[in-house]
Amino acid sequence: MMGRLLAYLIRLAIILTGYVTAALAASAFIHLLFLGSAGFLDADLQPVAWAAMPVSIPIVALFVAYFVFVPSVVAIAVAELLGRRDWLTYAVLGAAVAIAFIGMASGNVDAGFDLTSTPLALGIVGGGMVGGLAYWLIAGRGAGSWRSEPPPELPTSPGPSGS
Repeated sequence: MMGRLLAYLIRLAIILTGYVTAALAASAFIHLLFLGSAGFLDADLQPVAWAAMPVSIPIVALFVAYFVFVPSVVAIAVAELLGRRDWLTYAVLGAAVAIAFIGMASGNVDAGFDLTSTPLALGIVGGGMVGGLAYWLIAGRGAGSWRSEPPPELPTSPGPSGS
């Protein structure tokens, strides 16, 4: 009983670590898209842009983690209950979480900022897919492992041969 409880707690810690990693990866992807589209990757501006990244990526990751928490919990629960361990499932679930975010947030932004415009929506969906793949690297490859029974203990040495 205590071993099962410990397995659940370890799995929850792995899921939380995967979620944090996914938020950081999605934030980094969004940053790279912004830097490329805004022209900040020129040789003159590159040192300034890269110097701000270690501060900016974690701050944006906090917002990413906050805004996609509910759809992510649903996606993680589905993957865990189905025991899906392949990378494609997590990329698709990450895209679904991003689309759910666009749907939830599209009516709550400024009038001049349209989340449903094609380039912005594709960037958000791409960030969701990158986040899903980062989650898979940390936690997805062991999805559903908490449901399986531990393997039976085999004897370390064979018994007497009887001869």
